[in-house]
Amino acid sequence: MDEPTKNRREKDWQEQINKEKQQAQDNKTSFHEPNFSIFLSSLSMQAMIAMGKVENPVTGNIQTNLDQARFLINTLNIIKIKTLNNLTSDEETLLEDYLYNLRMMYIEARKDNQENEK
Repeated sequence: MDEPTKNRREKDWQEQINKEKQQAQDNKTSFHEPNFSIFLSSLSMQAMIAMGKVENPVTGNIQTNLDQARFLINTLNIIKIKTLNNLTSDEETLLEDYLYNLRMMYIEARKDNQENEK
């Protein structure tokens, strides 16, 4: 994609976001801005759903997909590696806590799954 097209798309994107923010203010509703903590929380929640620790909000069921859970945990680890020395101390602590807790849950879920297969 050429640079003028990229610039135009970025401008269009910003205009749309600004319009949606204004509409939210006019309607006295919230406009959720993404941030790193919400991003980490989202990936962590997806991992917990995949481990069957949290109900799937779409289906309303408890489902287990340990391959997906492992993938998401590994994705968080990639984020940790790629953001090294570029996070606030709070963000770093949050990421470390998510990784530790998800890994422990994963080990527990894997053991439970193996016991149920016997």
